[in-house]
Order: sequence, then C-alpha cells, then structure tokens
Amino acid sequence: MDFPCNQFGEQAPGDDEEIHSFCTGRYGITFPQFSKIEVNGENAIPLYKWLTENTTFKGFDKSPMGLILSQVVKKQDKDYKNNGAIKWNFTKFLIDREGNIAVRFEPMNSLKKVKEKVEEVL
Repeated sequence: MDFPCNQFGEQAPGDDEEIHSFCTGRYGITFPQFSKIEVNGENAIPLYKWLTENTTFKGFDKSPMGLILSQVVKKQDKDYKNNGAIKWNFTKFLIDREGNIAVRFEPMNSLKKVKEKVEEVL
C-alpha cells in the first residue's frame, strides 16, 4: 500500500489525483494508493504514529544514496539516528497476520531483502 507524503524534499507536491496519475503513468503501479498524508510530526496519521513509536531507525546502508541521505537528514534532525521518525520516502513496514510489526525497511534496503522477509512472514 502506498501513502504519498510531501514531507521529504517536496517529492509529492500535487493533489491525490495528480500523484496517482504520475505514479501509474511513470511507474505503472498497481497496488493500492491512498490520499496524501503526513507521517511525522503532530499531523501524522495514527497509523504512522504507531509505526514510528514502535520501531527504530536502523540507519541507511553505505551506498552512495544512503550516504547522501544521511547527510540530508542530519541537517534536518541532528538526533535522527536515535528516534523512530520516518527519514525519507519509501520507508516500508511489514505487518504480520497478527498485526505486529515484523520489520521496518529503510528506503535503500534492497527489494530482494523485502521479498525474502515477506515470504518468511507468509
């Protein structure tokens, strides 16, 4: 499921229809996409408040993009390594059948790792 958010580099500035058209036209998404939300701060929706209060940030990988994101995020939040706030778009959470958070994936985690964990949880 996709919850568009404009809190990270203003990457989703449009309205819900514009965002959906962009994502389906450019990336061919077929999964459910919801209305734009906030994931951090006082206006975060309850789902993301729960997700961020019950997980920790485990860091970005050492890829070039991971290193860049570390520097960008550090400018916005000096204590970013020590809180559960969402750091960038495409942070993913896997919820098991009992409603527990199985794992949190940061944006740079490989989709291979995501797929492996999904298969394990199933």
